[in-house]
Amino acid sequence: MSSYAADSFTADERELLSRYFTNLDGPVFALTNLPEVVKGALFARYSRSAKSLRRLFLDEFVDDLDVAGDTSLDATVGLKRAERLYEKVFFEYGDDSVAQLGGVHIACEQSSNILTKILERGRLMAYLEQSTRYVPYDSRLATGHYRYRRDPQVLASPLGAGYIGEMDRIFDSYAELLAELQRHVARAHPQEEGTSDIAYRQSVRAQALDAVRGLLPAGVLSNLGIYGSGQSFEMLLLRMRSHPLAEARECAAMMLDELRKVIPSFLTRVDRPDRGGEWSDYFAETRRASSEVVESILETDSRHAAEEAATGASVRLADSDPDGEERVLAAILYEHGILSAAGAADLARLLSSSEREAVFKAYVGERRNRRHRPGRAFEATSYRFDIVSDYGAFRDMQRHRMATVEWQPLTTALGYSVPALVEDAGVGDRYRESMERSTALFETLRPIFPEQATYAIALGYNIRYSMDMSAREAMHVIELRSGVQGHPSYRVIAQEMHRLIESRAGHKLISAAMKFVDHDDHGLGRLEAERRADARRATPVELGEHADAAGRHGLDASVSPRHN
Repeated sequence: MSSYAADSFTADERELLSRYFTNLDGPVFALTNLPEVVKGALFARYSRSAKSLRRLFLDEFVDDLDVAGDTSLDATVGLKRAERLYEKVFFEYGDDSVAQLGGVHIACEQSSNILTKILERGRLMAYLEQSTRYVPYDSRLATGHYRYRRDPQVLASPLGAGYIGEMDRIFDSYAELLAELQRHVARAHPQEEGTSDIAYRQSVRAQALDAVRGLLPAGVLSNLGIYGSGQSFEMLLLRMRSHPLAEARECAAMMLDELRKVIPSFLTRVDRPDRGGEWSDYFAETRRASSEVVESILETDSRHAAEEAATGASVRLADSDPDGEERVLAAILYEHGILSAAGAADLARLLSSSEREAVFKAYVGERRNRRHRPGRAFEATSYRFDIVSDYGAFRDMQRHRMATVEWQPLTTALGYSVPALVEDAGVGDRYRESMERSTALFETLRPIFPEQATYAIALGYNIRYSMDMSAREAMHVIELRSGVQGHPSYRVIAQEMHRLIESRAGHKLISAAMKFVDHDDHGLGRLEAERRADARRATPVELGEHADAAGRHGLDASVSPRHN
């Protein structure tokens, strides 16, 4: 039985509290129907009070409550008081963690794919982005334009008309090749008996979209949903306000306006010259200075020339720990024993091969699916991969926020490859023609618009980036991205990562634990997933039922946690 000492409330207090707390008697509860800044201020005061949260709410916040007509939603509990309290805590005590206690959902629509990477850089946020894998870009907006960034500076320049003409031709080629590839895939993979029309059509289209998405320029527009805390949004806005890309700065200004309608107090520092202004200036200055010094070094050192000339996709294991498995073993021994860290490390070195395997086998357990992952001992070692892949694959790999991902500027210098399916369909020459059109437009724009020129670069061009991650995160990334439903361009990256962990790092026990890595080739990779979706469509669940079920389990029906 719980030893929780519940507060006593009058009938009137219980009626009032029931609007804002999910229960009144238990030790675990959620806050509902309160402005985000009130939640943050309430928790800030909570951390400095001996009272329970519900009693604190009644004693110190309820006096400012406006209950007129408010029996369910959009409570206006003590907003002004909360803002004053927040300002006092935040500026007097310097408690940045307060800004972690209020979150906001925000949408950024019709953002270029260059901008989405800027928006998605932060680790401690959640993102959902419109997919170029499953959403065709062969239609136009209501304005009659194809869906790509029409930068005002570029359009107002003498290059504007040429930019529009060339981008339209690229999208024309994409639309034409998409139709031809769908017909080719359908001929190569006839519909099997028992497969529904919708599952078959969806899988055929997905494979065609996979093959042709490399033609889309990086300026292609996407819709992005973001959920984050006030602190995460503050850091995002500080970076964006100093970014050299005008689109990023424009988006930051719009985001700040909208966020201040919901969490104004959390963002008071962003545009203050002596706070956020200096912070953004620091980001801008270090970016500029670093670029200048690195460029100067490279100009006087020719050792990089041969490497720069090499093109094509590649995956290299840039760094790993030869004693990595031993460190994982020591972490397991430490977690489950009573040894000091040094004692666990010493014992790990003395274990026999059979003992090492026994410890690993027990810790990894019987994994019935890829979501069954071992614990944090697998974070005791890490890998750094140096990757060259097409930009489309990079977009997917970059989303793994538990990894440290750093990337170089997108250019056309590292070349591109033509998907095998495109060659098989006999449209390789037309694909190459569109890619070269992208290159020519990029070279035309770059002298005058060095930042906006990247809008013209096709997603099929290669970019170099690194991924630094623990063995635990590597298990998640590699098993997920090698899966049958994955895009071919990142499936090969994940497969090669797995091979390098075993052969180059020599971590055979860790590699063996990744039992759900898929090294096979597949035809219609999406077909099984579409069949499962087809089965779910046959037994639909009403939205209300889904939301009710999510509510019963304490979940937001619109959000699915990724991992960790």
